[in-house]
Amino acid sequence: MAKVTIDGHSVEVPDGTTILQAARLIGGDIVPPAMCFYTPLKTSGGYCRTCIVNVTKGSEKDPRPMPKPVPSCRQTVMDGMEVQGITSPALMEARKGVVEFLLINHPLDCPICDQAGECKLQDLSYEHGLSKSRYEFERRTFEKIDIGEKIKLHMTRCILCYRCVKVADQLCPGRVHGVMNRGDVAEISTYIQNAVDNDMSGNMIDVCPVGALTDKTFRFKSRVWNVNPFDAHRDCKKCAGKVRLWYKGEEVFRVTGRKDAYDEVTDWICNECRFDKKKTSDWIIDGPTKIDRASVISQNHYVLKEPAHNPNLNSVNVVEEKFQLENKNNK
Repeated sequence: MAKVTIDGHSVEVPDGTTILQAARLIGGDIVPPAMCFYTPLKTSGGYCRTCIVNVTKGSEKDPRPMPKPVPSCRQTVMDGMEVQGITSPALMEARKGVVEFLLINHPLDCPICDQAGECKLQDLSYEHGLSKSRYEFERRTFEKIDIGEKIKLHMTRCILCYRCVKVADQLCPGRVHGVMNRGDVAEISTYIQNAVDNDMSGNMIDVCPVGALTDKTFRFKSRVWNVNPFDAHRDCKKCAGKVRLWYKGEEVFRVTGRKDAYDEVTDWICNECRFDKKKTSDWIIDGPTKIDRASVISQNHYVLKEPAHNPNLNSVNVVEEKFQLENKNNK
């Protein structure tokens, strides 16, 4: 076990734990943002640099500080390590610089982007972004293409986090897409359009932190805060069968994997569950999804009504107590 102190908070963690994982065990505002790291995906992280921190003390054996900010998703802790994040003004300025680089080519087209309301880059640009760009050169633009029957790629929005490539490597047999070219001309693409065709390819949509990969069956149908999320499951032979159904009225507008507090999928789902099972009768409803009160998705969803005409319903009129209390106080 190693004891690490992050922004004045100490925690003991097993050897080999990264600073980011240690910060998540502590929780709160000290947790660094992460656009490329994804716990279920091996070798992810180290690309976007949004999670950088200052290591002011290396360890008890070697107390020398590290000379420059390090990505917390890659740097493992050592016993006696001391880390600064939000308590370091210089580090916060460095994060602003990272966000500025991410936004050099990424368009702020949030009003028309399907990822709006679920986009961490949107939060980062609000917290650390500049009011205007200092970039003077022409931005990169790409035509939208179909890389699969039901997956649309808008490369103009891509920040090259490599998550979709990791999904293709680790979940999909015979990967057919990846990073083409290098440097400032690198892009995610396939040599042949509509080439992505396997049962787990839809998970690329779930892991994409921005609006670069979108579900064509949900694209432009509704804003995410106008649909109600419910957890559900079914007996599926291809995957865990644990999903999140997004309702508008009694219609299922989209199906996604369930995500944790850090927007990471807890169970991968197959394309059959994602794209083909969009009737309430296909699922056993576990109840309304617990939504963070700070999320825009919680707007007007303090009391969540369950979809009607569902014989497989496990629980009836499940309402989060805190939402109900807040709704009462607001009135």
